[in-house]
Amino acid sequence: MSGAAAPPRGHVAYERIKGDIFDFRLLPGDRFSEPEIAERFGMSRTPVREALLRLEREGYVTVEQRSGWQVRPLDFKAFDEFYDVRLILESAAIRRVCELDPQEPLTALRETWLAPRGQWISDPRAVSELDEAFHATLVAAAGNRQLSRMHGEIAEHIRIIRRLDCLHPERIRSTYQEHAQILRHVLRRQADSALLLLRSHIAASKAEVRKITLHMLYEARHEQPAPITEAR
Repeated sequence: MSGAAAPPRGHVAYERIKGDIFDFRLLPGDRFSEPEIAERFGMSRTPVREALLRLEREGYVTVEQRSGWQVRPLDFKAFDEFYDVRLILESAAIRRVCELDPQEPLTALRETWLAPRGQWISDPRAVSELDEAFHATLVAAAGNRQLSRMHGEIAEHIRIIRRLDCLHPERIRSTYQEHAQILRHVLRRQADSALLLLRSHIAASKAEVRKITLHMLYEARHEQPAPITEAR
């Protein structure tokens, strides 16, 4: 029995370019050309262009006819709006979750966020992924697929911010503490208390966005492993 078909090259290029953006190998404002990306990935320009056009539609890159492609610079107003929408979606989800019985989807969150401090993870990349999963799980527990879909789209647009935020040990500590508080109140079905904590938690994250500097981005780039190139 044959294995699953390989994904289209355009999709592979799309995932790799987006990964380069999220992992700070391509920073906001960086310029590059299709031939450069095609050479690094070991593929033709056609799937690379297909990937870039898709990323342009999603707001990650822009194109200039004469100067090639550019990673879209950080848009702080857009991030503010994403965080506002995120708060609306997560608030609605928490209210719904606190009404449901049972709450099995939240069981896995206990092991991570209610663990003793000696078991906390310090790796920034891992914590940022756990952070995103925490909020996604809360939303998914509400049982509304469209709510989860919209929340997932927002989460992807702010992923770079999450990863920058988790570069600081004090922010990792705050994430663990605040998630634990929110989770305890949700498990007790104390919706109003959980929502107050959620608003404070998201407001703190939103405030950190304004502290991002170009220096922070370059530091983040230097902490990432080099990209892997494909054989021709």
